[in-house]
Amino acid sequence: MNIGEAAARAGMGAKTIRYYESVGLIAAAPRGGNGYRDYGMAEVQTLRFIHRARSLGFSVADIAGLLALYRDKKRASHDVKSMAERHIAEIERKIAELRTMQETLLDLAHRCHGDARPDCPILADFAGEG
Repeated sequence: MNIGEAAARAGMGAKTIRYYESVGLIAAAPRGGNGYRDYGMAEVQTLRFIHRARSLGFSVADIAGLLALYRDKKRASHDVKSMAERHIAEIERKIAELRTMQETLLDLAHRCHGDARPDCPILADFAGEG
């Protein structure tokens, strides 16, 4: 199948597939006699794997590690779980950071009168005046 069909089956764009080829997540597809890339179901499955991992926020580097584990039939599942747990910890750190940002902005917005006056605690805080 051509790149457009593979992209549709994997739920991503053709440019994304080319990117994943360029960073080595997938091997460059062989080209048919017409010069177009020729993808099989194995490549589509790998693309779906990558798409799902990306949708869960894994980095390209982490996905490369996950793909290596996926392909290694002698893998230990604890290696996969360890990667997932590290990613969960990173997500939790980001959530905590976002909550702190939200609380700060909620406080600043609450202190701002939001009227015609030029005084603005939000801008004053950003400028380090508050």
